[in-house]
Amino acid sequence: MAEKKDATSMETFRKWIIDNKLKAVGCLWLSGVTGSVAYNWSQPAMKTSVKLIHARLHAQALTLAALAGAAGVEYYDRQHGPNAVKCPKDRALTNKIPATAPSPSSPST
Repeated sequence: MAEKKDATSMETFRKWIIDNKLKAVGCLWLSGVTGSVAYNWSQPAMKTSVKLIHARLHAQALTLAALAGAAGVEYYDRQHGPNAVKCPKDRALTNKIPATAPSPSSPST
């Protein structure tokens, strides 16, 4: 019973991440800056400006990793999500369908 509840909460979390990618990246950035500032503040030998620069660099690296993760989630969702085309043959057919079909009454020259 607990496994089913965990799977449901994990699926809910996954859906929220898919729907709110930028909020998730922003929250991760904010937590990265906060954590890095807290860690760097415990280093007494560094100047304040160096501490802030290190916090920004750590947060920037974490943000790039989060954006790469969001891109991976988006790619996975497009390939395996509910709207994904399941068969490569069907994918090829959907790419070849014209947007507007020619009308049968028009003569071809």
